[in-house]
Amino acid sequence: MPLSMYDASLAQFPRMLGNLSAILHKAEAYAAERKIEPSVLLNARLAPDMLPLISQVQIASDSVKGCAARLAGIDIPSYPDSESSFAELQARIAKTQAFIGSVAAAQLEGSEGKSITLNFPSMELQFTGQEYLLHFVLPNFYFHLTTAYAILRHNGLDIGKMDFLGRP
Repeated sequence: MPLSMYDASLAQFPRMLGNLSAILHKAEAYAAERKIEPSVLLNARLAPDMLPLISQVQIASDSVKGCAARLAGIDIPSYPDSESSFAELQARIAKTQAFIGSVAAAQLEGSEGKSITLNFPSMELQFTGQEYLLHFVLPNFYFHLTTAYAILRHNGLDIGKMDFLGRP
């Protein structure tokens, strides 16, 4: 049986978002245990010109909800980027998972050939649905998940590869 667009995307995203949620729970507990102001971790960056942890979570969320909606041909839900606490990031992840869960596999059937256009201030990108998923969404999603993990690991959180990958 061939791998469907749904199996390659929406079937994977909830697990990885769940792993991110678990890592954020550990980070919140770590901050409390070490008496670190949560905003220190939430605003931490790997480099001065990189976005902070909060933004990494927001962009990971935006990547997958945008993917689900574009491939299914439905409206992308808009979430304000106003999170400033671990609880608010957890709520955003839960809301994103709920949205992804509302999109049925049948809604993505045939989306591999669908025309997808992304407009950015300085450019327009055009893809087929399959190119969009494989060459834009997946790398972008995993980049932001990995960066969130790396920010927290760099700041002393005791997490490892299995925290990122999750338990099967």
